[in-house]
Amino acid sequence: MRLPLIKHLTEFIEQNDRDFVIEAIETLEFLTESENLKDEELDVIGELISNMYGAVEVQEMMDSGTPKKEAMNAFMQRVMGSIDR
Repeated sequence: MRLPLIKHLTEFIEQNDRDFVIEAIETLEFLTESENLKDEELDVIGELISNMYGAVEVQEMMDSGTPKKEAMNAFMQRVMGSIDR
């Protein structure tokens, strides 16, 4: 996951609607079921999906009243904590 991409996607959600990102995630997830994708392509799609889910989670924290910077930091700390385990 890359924080700059999550931040950029969060801005998109703020300007538009979370449903656009949810629908894009669903489309990409469906695409991963194709047998015609190479492993490298699956890796890229998986990374995009991860960043999109991250942006949705950050936006949910912001909707609950957490300031944007705090929401981003909390999300990344949670991700880093799960990697360290």
